[in-house]
Amino acid sequence: MAAERIFDRAVSVRVRGCGCEERRLNVRVNIELLSISNPVHKKDLAVRLTDDTDPFFLYNLVISEEDFQSLKSQQGLLVDFSAFPQKFIDLLQQCIQEQNKDIPRFLLQLVSSAPALDHTPVSLNVVETNPFKHLTHLSLKFLPGTDAEIKKFLANCLKCLKEEKMMLEEKLKRTEEDLTRQLSYTQQSLSEKSRELDKLKNEWTSYTTALSNKHSQELTSEKERALQAQTQYQQQHEQQKKELENLHQKSIQQLQNRLSELEVINKDLTERRYKGDSTVRELKAKLSGLEDECQRAKQEVLSLRRENTTLDAECHEKEKLLNQLQTRVAVLEQEIKDKDQLVTRTKEVLDATQEQKVILEESTEEKQRHVEKLETTIKSLSAELLKANEIIKKLQGDLKTLMSKLKLKNTVTIQQEKLLAEKEEKLQKEQRESQEMGQSLRMKEQEVCKLQEQLESTIQKLEESKQLLQTNENVITWLNRQLSEVQMAKKLDSPASAHAAGRAAASPLSMNFLEPIHSKNGNSQCPVSKVQLNSQLLKASRCLDAHTVPAAGHAANKENGDQLGLESKYFKKKDDSIPLRGLSQNTLNSEYLRPYLPAKAQPQPKAAGTPASAYFPGS
Repeated sequence: MAAERIFDRAVSVRVRGCGCEERRLNVRVNIELLSISNPVHKKDLAVRLTDDTDPFFLYNLVISEEDFQSLKSQQGLLVDFSAFPQKFIDLLQQCIQEQNKDIPRFLLQLVSSAPALDHTPVSLNVVETNPFKHLTHLSLKFLPGTDAEIKKFLANCLKCLKEEKMMLEEKLKRTEEDLTRQLSYTQQSLSEKSRELDKLKNEWTSYTTALSNKHSQELTSEKERALQAQTQYQQQHEQQKKELENLHQKSIQQLQNRLSELEVINKDLTERRYKGDSTVRELKAKLSGLEDECQRAKQEVLSLRRENTTLDAECHEKEKLLNQLQTRVAVLEQEIKDKDQLVTRTKEVLDATQEQKVILEESTEEKQRHVEKLETTIKSLSAELLKANEIIKKLQGDLKTLMSKLKLKNTVTIQQEKLLAEKEEKLQKEQRESQEMGQSLRMKEQEVCKLQEQLESTIQKLEESKQLLQTNENVITWLNRQLSEVQMAKKLDSPASAHAAGRAAASPLSMNFLEPIHSKNGNSQCPVSKVQLNSQLLKASRCLDAHTVPAAGHAANKENGDQLGLESKYFKKKDDSIPLRGLSQNTLNSEYLRPYLPAKAQPQPKAAGTPASAYFPGS
């Protein structure tokens, strides 16, 4: 006997007892397929209900194929025994999904006839709730476990727990052994690494001292090279500055010309727009008039159609009368024919009776009376026939007049419909023309908006360029003041500092920045700054270079903000920037520059080697 476990999960179940309140209970549902091969191969479905908190809670149900057939007929199931376990598991999973909701759609009910679950048979119901009623999809009766079954179940549980315990103990031992090995290995590696670290520290200290000495020597040589390169860059900068100023003036003139052209175009477009608006208004007025005429014509057509329908009805009734009268005339004519035949017969009888006059005198007299009566009836009938003919003639005349009136009305209605169709075509044409005009107006409005946006962007660019020029002027004036103050202070110093002053005069800081000179073009009024080099100070510095090389190195260190350890890559020129020469690192980072600079161009704290052009985009 082999057992295959299909389902084993804890499910929330609602327990109902006789005369007790409903309560919830977590029950473990275990489903197994039992295959028995001796003496006959069979498959049974075993369902077990247990509680993890209560070891004595045990309910069993074993369903064989014969039991399932009776269950199928009782509860109206549409599933075979082979598919029943999977369907039952699907129902249980739906109950598990819905158990945490406030109003679950599927739920499990454990119903007992006794007030408590005391070893009494129990039925497990799978119920679906809807707004109308509770539908029980499946109801299975479970029997409580006997003492032997409970003992067997507890023994199996104990066996499983012991096996799990053994497995866990083995895992614990293995992990402890692994951890002890890893700990010993890590301790050994730690001691080795600490030794290596001490060696590396010693090597690093010796290496850093050697590097610092080497870099200090390289720095002095690089600074001398930088001073030589600085003078060259200064001259290049002056040339580039002049070229940029010329380009800037040209661009400003082009933008002003473009602005005047755009203003002229804008005026033309506004005039066209006003004309278009006036034409649209006229078209709208015409359209409203035509719509009124169309509505009137439609009302006339409706009234004529109503009259036409009434005339058709009258004509139909008169045709019915005419048919009735024609049938009556036909009947009267048939009666006249019959009477003519009778007259002929009577004449024949008279011929026969003349021969027998003597015998039949009495009969002839009676027949003569009868003939007289018939003649009177014939006369009355002929008079009636004449009257009927007159009535028919009158009706035919009325019909002719009615038909002529109908023809006239039909022609009038056809003409009116043609007029309506023509007016509708005209309306459609005018609507199309108005739509085309509206589209052209929208296109023109879009073009106007684009031109206005271009105007605004050009004006913004102009303002930005003016602000940049103003900031450049402010910076140059401030630098001139600072330089004049420095020169005055150096002149007032003692003769002992004359040697250092001569060297400083040779440095690019002794550049005299002239006041901004207005350009020759009086309309543009764009300030242009010029930089002139003090040639006398340069000559004095060249004379003193041979005697004051160490002092120059010291002064260069001061100019660069005493930043030792810089490599040669920081003194390379960048292609995308035009550096400001003749300014030391301290003057660029000075707080005095900030009032004269805009928010974008104010100097920020920077790393060593950043070019001065990064902080002055307008230079």
